[in-house]
Amino acid sequence: MTEALLMLVSTALINNLVLHWPLAVDPLLAGQRRQVHALGIATTCLMLVVGMLGYALYHWLLVPLQLTALRLFVFLPLSVLLIGPLLNLLARVFSTMPFKGLWPLLLGNAGVLGVALLNTQEDKGLFQATALSLGAGVGFWLVLSLFTDLRERTADNDVPLPFRGLPIDLIGAGLIAVVFLGFSGLIKT
Repeated sequence: MTEALLMLVSTALINNLVLHWPLAVDPLLAGQRRQVHALGIATTCLMLVVGMLGYALYHWLLVPLQLTALRLFVFLPLSVLLIGPLLNLLARVFSTMPFKGLWPLLLGNAGVLGVALLNTQEDKGLFQATALSLGAGVGFWLVLSLFTDLRERTADNDVPLPFRGLPIDLIGAGLIAVVFLGFSGLIKT
């Protein structure tokens, strides 16, 4: 139990998919302020479901049939096919949140596929795969919230002309990555 909790915290803070590995960067730049939490919830749920189902399919179908090389061709359609039903379910559960228009952001999110592939690569069990998937989703949501707040603050400030737009966003992302690097001594394995 403590190992799964450490995996969750480690994936969310230390080995963040967005900052440590450059996965799931596209939604950060395209996200809008009103969709931040809806996108965070949808991505977390999609990472959790795809991570768990991908682990189960890999170990209970692909490994016995000796088709492990096809895991990418199984995980990609799995993630794409789950986007629509997941967004419909979340729109019913959280009726006040704007889940419409999130389809392209979830479709282009490489973090979902990355979580499924990392779960099969590390192979520490279904419970650890669930913790890794949930931690990756929570970490993405945290970075998305921080980055959106940073973009909102820099939009109101007097930023020099050469740094406006994408350059100041990249500088801000680098500073957030340095802050998250400070968590690296938190958990020793």
